[in-house]
Formats: sequence, C-alpha cells, structure tokens
Amino acid sequence: MRLGINLGYWGAGVDADNLAVAREADRLGYSVCWAAEAYGSDAATVLSWVAAQTERIDIGSAIFQIPARTPTMTAMTAATLDTLSGGRFRLGLGVSGPQVSEGWYGVKFDKPLARTREYVEIIRKAMSRERLVHEGANWTLPLPGGPGKPLKLTVHPAREYIPLYIAAIGPKNLELTGEIADGWLGVFFAPEHAEVSLEPLKAGRAKAGKTLEGFDLVPTVPIAVDDDPKAAADHFRPYTALYVGGMGSREQNFYNRLASRMGYEKEAGQIQDLYLARDYAGAAAAVPHELIDSTALVGPMERIADRMQAYADAGVTTLTLAPGGITLEDRIAALRTGAKALERAGLAE
Repeated sequence: MRLGINLGYWGAGVDADNLAVAREADRLGYSVCWAAEAYGSDAATVLSWVAAQTERIDIGSAIFQIPARTPTMTAMTAATLDTLSGGRFRLGLGVSGPQVSEGWYGVKFDKPLARTREYVEIIRKAMSRERLVHEGANWTLPLPGGPGKPLKLTVHPAREYIPLYIAAIGPKNLELTGEIADGWLGVFFAPEHAEVSLEPLKAGRAKAGKTLEGFDLVPTVPIAVDDDPKAAADHFRPYTALYVGGMGSREQNFYNRLASRMGYEKEAGQIQDLYLARDYAGAAAAVPHELIDSTALVGPMERIADRMQAYADAGVTTLTLAPGGITLEDRIAALRTGAKALERAGLAE
C-alpha cells in the first residue's frame, strides 16, 4: 500500500504551510499529492505550483469539477500538467454537487452519470491525440453547420496514458467509476464497511470485463496523532458534521446517505437536523465516536499502524492522509508518523 497527501482547498488558512507539507511528503516517499477545488482556489494552479517545487511525488486533482470545464479544456490541462511535471500527473474528476454546479457554475445538475460517462469518453479521445469527433447528449464536436473542424491535441504529454480517477459516493456512480476509470477517490471509507463502496465498484469492473486487480483504491483519511484516540478523534467532529450535516441540501446530501448506508441512519438524520438549524456545535457533538474512529487514523503510532493494516486488508492501494493539525509542525509530525506506521505494519512498497 502506498501513501498520499491531500492538501485540501487552498485558501483554507494553512496556505503558507502547504508547500512545506508537499515537500516533506516528497522527501518521505509519499506517492501522490492531491489538491481539491470547490468555489475558491482552482486545483490546476495549485498543482502546477507544487510540481515545480517537488521532485518525485505525483500530483493529482481531487478533484477537477466536471461542471467547471469543458472536457477538452480538462484534457488540455491534464496534458499540460503531465508535461510540465515530467509525467507525474493524475487526473481526478467529479460532478461536485447541485449547490455548486448550479449556484457557482450555472450548470444544471441533471443526469450526472451520463454526463460523467460522456465527459470521460471525450477526454480519452482527446488525450489519444486523434482528431476529435463526438456526437452526444451534452457535447457535439465539431458543431454542425459551422466553421469548426476536427482538431487534435497539439501537446504531447510525457506519458502515452494518464491515469484517470473518479470521486464517487453513491452506488450507481461507484459502479460507473469501476467501469470507466483507472481508480477511485473516496471519503469516509471505513474498512469495516468496505463492501458499501467496493461491491458497486466490483460490479462496474465486471461490466468492463475486469476485476479490482490493478485498480487504484484511494480513500482520503484524516489523521491525528495523540496518545488518547478519543481526543484525537474529537479533532474531526466539526469536519464530519459539516459533510454529514451540511454538505448539500436535506434532499441531496451524498455524505449523509453514505453514513446511513454504513449503519448510522438515525445519527445522520440528527446531525443534519442540527446542522441545518445552524447548531454547528450540537451537530459536531452528535457525531458518533465510532463513525470518526472507523473513517480516520487516530491515536498513537502503533494504533495507526494497526488501522493501516485494516485499510490494506480491505483492498486500499493508496491511502491518502489529511493531517488534522493546525500548525505546520503538527502536520509534518503526522506525515512522519504515517510513514513510520506504514513501515511498522510492513506495508511500505
């Protein structure tokens, strides 16, 4: 099992430290450094900055939002980042959610599965550097009856094939991911409930005549190092409450549904009620310790090593860490502990 680091959103208050964190992950032999985007910083700019000042670590978009860019623009960005980084780019995609898609980008959040499938199809064509012709429900290239003509990508990526990942939570999206992607970007993944995500992924791989062999399973897992696991877990109460309670509307919150599928339906409903009533402290207090403990790495190094083994046993191939410390020293310490824990568990490649 390999390790990754997720820098999250640039502009979240730890920007000055993010480059130092990426460099330390590079020095420690971490496999990949991911950056996210929502409606603040864009991931492409952050990744180019990180790539320019690191040597070996891959850079990955977690995620490029599908409503934010045309598929050909995403192909151009991927090819450029792969070229500039010397073949170190991984393309992660996701549909985002209805609030961001419609509120920020003005793109209707309808038929996300069909849109994702078509988006990936166009990117694959463009990245193959064939002349691009496509006729679909969402995009037609070139436009008919006009001056447009089939064009091909002029940039030559460093590699013939750039790995493509999809962030997915719901069963149907997970199945699609298994069918058309090279890897999965997950959140709130608990080894004890691995089947919630892995069964749909396996079904999608089977559709494509494949298995999970060679497919990169990449959950992002918060990490907090403390001799007291409960105290460490408490660091992530506000984070968990935000996603389960407030990331989306009452009708469309993918994280809330995931918590329910993991057996926390009653608690997820209570967290959402409190969060939407703006009782953020109450929502955080309502998060079950077991939910945090099963979806994060918390406690001393020995316990973290044991939990890493559980993730590896569940099939995870790249475990991406999101250090929960506030200071740079805390985040660096968590990175180093993660590397030591991987070695202690005998999982380092």
